[in-house]
Amino acid sequence: MAGRAGAPNSGSGKPRPAILGTRISLGAAEKGGNDRTVAMLWGITLLLTGIGLIMVLSASSITSYTADQGFLGVFWRQMLFAALGLPLMAFAATRKLDFWKRWAWWFFGAGLVLQMLVFTPLGLAVGGNRNWILVAGIQAQPSEALKLALVVWIGAVLLKKEKLLGRVSHELIPIIFPGALLALGLVLLGRDLGTVIIMAALVVGAMFFGGVSWKSLGIIVLGGLISVVFFVVTSENRMDRLFEHAGGGSDYSNLGWQPQHGLWALANGGLFGVGLGGSKAKWNWLPAADNDYIFAIIGEELGFAGAMLVIALFIGLAVLMLRVISRARDRFGRAVVGGALVWIVGQAFINIGVVIRLFPVLGVPLPLISYGGTALVSCLVTMGVVISIARDAKLHQEELAGTLSVGR
Repeated sequence: MAGRAGAPNSGSGKPRPAILGTRISLGAAEKGGNDRTVAMLWGITLLLTGIGLIMVLSASSITSYTADQGFLGVFWRQMLFAALGLPLMAFAATRKLDFWKRWAWWFFGAGLVLQMLVFTPLGLAVGGNRNWILVAGIQAQPSEALKLALVVWIGAVLLKKEKLLGRVSHELIPIIFPGALLALGLVLLGRDLGTVIIMAALVVGAMFFGGVSWKSLGIIVLGGLISVVFFVVTSENRMDRLFEHAGGGSDYSNLGWQPQHGLWALANGGLFGVGLGGSKAKWNWLPAADNDYIFAIIGEELGFAGAMLVIALFIGLAVLMLRVISRARDRFGRAVVGGALVWIVGQAFINIGVVIRLFPVLGVPLPLISYGGTALVSCLVTMGVVISIARDAKLHQEELAGTLSVGR
């Protein structure tokens, strides 16, 4: 186990300090670097949210109008959720780490209760998946809140059990048995395998960056792969999606209507696009144009340049989050930011991979950009938690620098 910083020492059974490339530099350069990290996390998050609002307005205008909601119906709902999510992000960003550690179990319990509501009369099925609730005319997806609660809870458990890490039983209990299995099982009961895959990746990411042993990670990944294969081959709907990805499909063209029209939209954009608002695919040719396939509309209207800008922003977000992980105060911060990284950035590239036909249609949105109020609020709050940990990392580096200065 000596090959990965932050992992337990399997020889002694005791965890090693999870440094993951932590560096200490005295002087203003390090302080300025930490300040820039926080500012850039804010900047990229707000920029992606702004791009999302503009593209939701463009991609949804026609379908919104034909559904008798007016051209701006879908856009205004997304705006309302952004107006809710941004203050919550600011609130989360200003919390101290003790706040998240103290409330982690409560958040996880509340997330499980919310997810259970989909099986009550409040539950709503969309596209064959029962993963939504409808309250006072507002549709919400509890699994999005459960993702955040799960990653914060994993971080808190790993920190609490730090001295016991290196033993497989303590690394898997209670995080995997029963915690993660209960959370993923509730979502899977609603038949939303795409969300389950993202949540499973989130769990692995949090545990990897939290310093869990390779043996435990191997058990988790192997079990996950076997489960995914089983649930795909036992579902006719999921097999149809897989065949659509391979070039066949259940539509009259036998090409896979949605994937094919997504590619045509991207191809139509060329280098600089047809212009904002000029998409042809959004005229009811491309299903989920404002949601799962919004990247195709970005490519059509803003071209290769616009699509690459979005990709570059997510890559930048990944680099910043890795920097926060390397400087985090403790295992909690590394696990939470690692899980958030795999969730938000990983889901973004899975969504883009679906649009360009690298993956079968999984039904996961593009974080911070796609239409979906609950997903937007959840991602914004999660980025607030990441910024909270980044701010604490800044203080931690200053404390270390001060300690070294006094010792000289």
